[in-house]
Amino acid sequence: MVLIRYLWALPTTLVGFPFVILALMTGGGCRVVRGVIEVHGGAVAWLLEHATMLEGGATAMTIGHIVLARSRAAHDVTREHERIHVRQVERWGPLFLPAYFISSIIAWKKGLDPYRDNRFEIEAYDDDARRAHEN
Repeated sequence: MVLIRYLWALPTTLVGFPFVILALMTGGGCRVVRGVIEVHGGAVAWLLEHATMLEGGATAMTIGHIVLARSRAAHDVTREHERIHVRQVERWGPLFLPAYFISSIIAWKKGLDPYRDNRFEIEAYDDDARRAHEN
């Protein structure tokens, strides 16, 4: 079953592999945590800070079974949120990236925030709130 999830998510994960190489070539690092490649630092940190549509940039971003973060410490802060996105990719497979972008466009067309009102982010933030309430 695990192999099937990885294979179904593989097209999306392959989109993330150039970022692994980019990070390693520019002083960043990577490690595998609970079956996910966590990439941080180097040019990836710059891209997350300057090349996203989020004001102030993104702290982390999931692309299949690869999670990009500004720093290794950022992974610790965002890990559970990003794992929700990993599970979403395992459900949606190669349809995840188009579905994510379509959800943002729908929110934007409705006059909502294309990030915070994206259905995939709502699910991840709802899980964040649930975990915070449990603690």
